[in-house]
Amino acid sequence: MALIELQGVEKRYGELQALKDVSLELGEGRIGLLGPNGAGKSTLLKILLGLVEHDRGIVRVLDREVARDPFEVRALIGYMPEGDAVMPELTALQYATFAGELCGLPRAEAKARAHQVLHYVGLGEARYRRLGSYSTGMKQRVRLAQALVGDPKLLLLDEPTSGLDPRGRDEMLQLIVDIPRRTGASVILSTHILPDVEKVCDQVVVVAEGEILYAGALAPLVRADSGIYEVRGKGDPAKLREALERAHCVVEINGANLEVRVPEGQDQRYILRAARDAGVQVRHVAPLIKTLERAFLQTLERAGKV
Repeated sequence: MALIELQGVEKRYGELQALKDVSLELGEGRIGLLGPNGAGKSTLLKILLGLVEHDRGIVRVLDREVARDPFEVRALIGYMPEGDAVMPELTALQYATFAGELCGLPRAEAKARAHQVLHYVGLGEARYRRLGSYSTGMKQRVRLAQALVGDPKLLLLDEPTSGLDPRGRDEMLQLIVDIPRRTGASVILSTHILPDVEKVCDQVVVVAEGEILYAGALAPLVRADSGIYEVRGKGDPAKLREALERAHCVVEINGANLEVRVPEGQDQRYILRAARDAGVQVRHVAPLIKTLERAFLQTLERAGKV
């Protein structure tokens, strides 16, 4: 059973087409949802939740068609919205209990579950404090707790590390990694912080201008092309670049480094020989490591979205 299936999904807000003939199929796991501002990410999340009706196409979540059974679908999903979506006058325990009741749990069971998830996210000692007194990091944790309280099969997390300090980010990401192992739930992480996705996700969806540019495993997206090296020389990189281009390398300047594609069948020794023949000193040469940020920008460029 696929986690999510979309077939020819479109959504328009007046003259703005937020989603354009979107089709994809995703399996269980930790999925990063990436895209520039206005790409259609928030619209996609709301359609999966059944909070926004799509204009055409079919949307299935956990083998249930959202348009036919929106309440049944929402009962299987935990949602952590972006922003300060808490009730400051409530304690964390009251807030998480209320979220459990909204999921359909009897009050006693909702309260018991609230105690459990608040301990799990590290708020056991602070669960009787009012949310208005919480720090940003604590509010992020309590928002995660309310998303977990109904024991969902799928978690939708919208910018869960926004506003956190480095330690808070690492702790939140560790929770996100642990959730599928602990509960069996899959996670969709929508964020602008690409290193977070690289740390915790095994699948990626790239959206731009309402279109899906990539949907699939993370590993092929960030796999570096063979024959490309990161090179740094002494002094002005222009002289080294000229020498390598004379040797039929393809060279791009990236700050103080050069990204060099050598002719087919060659390796880094070819770069060193070309530099030596030109009298240029090379201080660093290594196979280029392709980050998710670089892969993301290349995906946008190939699609003409930048």
